[in-house]
Amino acid sequence: VDLLCFPEMAITGYPPEDLLLKPSFVRDNLKALQEVVDFTRGREITLIVGFVDVEEDLYNAAAVIHGGERKGTYHKVYLPNYGVFDEERYFKAGDRCPVFLIRGIKVGVTICEDIWYPTGPAIVEVLAGAELIVNINASPYHAGKREVRERMLSVRASDGVALMAYVNMVGGQDELVFDGHSVIFDQEGKLIARGKGFEEDLVVADLVLEEVFRTRLHDPRLRKERFMATAQGGDSALVLVNDESAPKKPPRPATYTEPMPLIEEIYSALVTGTRDYVRKNGFKKVVIGLSGGIDSSLVATIAVDAIGAENVVGVSMPSRYSSEGSLRDAEALAQNLSIELKVIPIEPAFKSYLEMLAPHFAGTEPGVAEENLQARIRGNILMALSNKFGWLVLTTGNKSEMACGYATLYGDMAGGFAVIKDVPKTLVYELARWRNQRQGRDLIPQSVLQKPPSAELKPGQKDTDTLPPYDILDPILKGYVEEDASFENLVSMGFDPEVVKQVIRMVDRNEYKRRQAPPGVKITHRAFGKDWRLPMTNRYREESP
Repeated sequence: VDLLCFPEMAITGYPPEDLLLKPSFVRDNLKALQEVVDFTRGREITLIVGFVDVEEDLYNAAAVIHGGERKGTYHKVYLPNYGVFDEERYFKAGDRCPVFLIRGIKVGVTICEDIWYPTGPAIVEVLAGAELIVNINASPYHAGKREVRERMLSVRASDGVALMAYVNMVGGQDELVFDGHSVIFDQEGKLIARGKGFEEDLVVADLVLEEVFRTRLHDPRLRKERFMATAQGGDSALVLVNDESAPKKPPRPATYTEPMPLIEEIYSALVTGTRDYVRKNGFKKVVIGLSGGIDSSLVATIAVDAIGAENVVGVSMPSRYSSEGSLRDAEALAQNLSIELKVIPIEPAFKSYLEMLAPHFAGTEPGVAEENLQARIRGNILMALSNKFGWLVLTTGNKSEMACGYATLYGDMAGGFAVIKDVPKTLVYELARWRNQRQGRDLIPQSVLQKPPSAELKPGQKDTDTLPPYDILDPILKGYVEEDASFENLVSMGFDPEVVKQVIRMVDRNEYKRRQAPPGVKITHRAFGKDWRLPMTNRYREESP
């Protein structure tokens, strides 16, 4: 290829967070970039690489590299500071929009957020003559984002009458997953290439620059906009990178991958986030408490898909309240997934705790404290196995439970990574059914999918004893948590006022629990992580009229 582009901050990974405050980290980033520069010496290829630049301050930058030299640099202009982004904490915004002459082609370079603004750097570069806009990204995934992104890029390409090459990072870092799906659009906004989602890919396309010129001759918009921009003092410097003509190469078809259905996309994000967290942090195996319920069944299935059955250990920890059906379901799941299953009854430990605490609990009725003892015993067992063998504990709580605080601190919340922390309960069922369908058989037993969800911490217990039915709860949570809907908004949608009041109360009073939860994969627009920042100590509560 003539031009090879890498993602935003390809040198450091994204987000590097407070590593950017360490001078040694910034220096090492520049050393690594220099190794890339040296690699190009004597080669014809031009590279665009994301890195951290230093010019009396830090910049989120793209280096344009050719022939063993850094020929030019672009500094990101629009620094996002919302949701999971904190770029203004570290970087200074760029104020120049150079255009690079590469093999006779005028190329504009932008970084991630820059392309989302209609009047941003891309149009400045186009008005300065850019025929191709390269946008390098570390764009985190959430459900539906690919479609939104591609619609926007199509508009930018057609508005600028320019080719648009969008390269995105792929892989997981902490709670974020980067989905890849790099794309190229032609000057009319038509998609001509798309890379794979959730796996590394080389997206290649032969670009016909003559078509850009021809299309612009028939479109007067740029001519008029260029006049206005020049009259107002707008301009871009032209930086020579390589003035040699591109050698003739045999034509090749553009890379094209069909998009996944949304449910597969979400599942792939969970697998990618789990695999990369486990592997990049040096763990070989994971351990999961298998209750025979839907949440632990889905987490175990994701873990097997992420790191292989031989690296997943399930632990069944029955109590006096565990049903025979749940024990059979845990065993069946382990067999279906071909994972190791340990059975460690908690009754001896539970009985000892009750006897030890009996004098102190005297005169009270059994309740939540006794129920949560069981969850904490199970958490201790899992953490003991982790401590002994170096396994990572995967917790199994879902977003509905985390939102409402329907979880036990230092019990079922104890662990290192929360795989489905951002997955509402109703979506848990959808993902489980989809995974069975894809397999062509039931990995997750039908009995798990059909029985009412229960923590089984007391006789006859069901989740609906404490929570509204999930098909009612989840839409309320989506409105309140992800869309900041008020009590009045939610009631106007047709939800029962008393149920709305109950849900809001549970969400508001359980921030202290969420703050102590392990990290987990973000798959929704707003997850309980960096894009959810509420004080634990605050008097304010959403009031009903």
